[in-house]
Amino acid sequence: MADPVLAVHNISKSFGALKASDNVSLDLMPGEVHALIGPNGAGKSTLIKQIAGGLTPDEGRVELLGRDVTGLSTAARAQAGLSRTFQISALAMGYTPLENVMLGAVGQSGGVFRFFRPVMKDKMLLERAWQALKRVGLEENAHAMTSELSHGQRRQLEVAVALTLQPKAFIMDEPMAGMGAEGSKRLTDFLHTLKEEAPILLVEHDMDAVFALADRISVLVYGKIIATGSVDDIRNHPEVRTAYLGEEDAA
Repeated sequence: MADPVLAVHNISKSFGALKASDNVSLDLMPGEVHALIGPNGAGKSTLIKQIAGGLTPDEGRVELLGRDVTGLSTAARAQAGLSRTFQISALAMGYTPLENVMLGAVGQSGGVFRFFRPVMKDKMLLERAWQALKRVGLEENAHAMTSELSHGQRRQLEVAVALTLQPKAFIMDEPMAGMGAEGSKRLTDFLHTLKEEAPILLVEHDMDAVFALADRISVLVYGKIIATGSVDDIRNHPEVRTAYLGEEDAA
């Protein structure tokens, strides 16, 4: 059996009396989409921050390709191959999509902008950026202002930026947020192919997208994983139906 690309072992995080993460363990295997779902306030954002490097756990560890990365910063984890797209766009709106992707290609560093003009002449990085834009279907928008893109196109651009880092694993935080049905379908189809390049830990409220994409689903409620399994396992799990899927059952 293959080893996990990303593994979270017994992560716990408290804020005063609130236990936001309570002994959480999960893993991400090669070639899969592992969805993390749960009601608002379940602790998903806190958990993702600990996995991505924005927050240090009180206990437990995070491993990427068998390496303990718990003490690494977000930027260091990105350089090691852990790429995150955000629930709220972190793109530079005053730059073109090509420029945004080029910035991604040289890594996540506070000093990147100082080297921006020389970097734009780097043929190898330019080729990588163009390939990323083509893969998400944005090559025709390469020289537009990012601020002029639709919401769905900005989400596609975030994925293109992530691709330039040549990640070993993706963390995607609500990539379908704000998208219409057509945009969600297009992104779902793309992520189906992307997971073979690098597996995806997906945080998403769009349950149609989750059920269409996920190979496995973990359900987080009050900081604890209450179930992990296939789509059918989660659909039919009584505790999950009560805690999270009840509204869907009632619809």
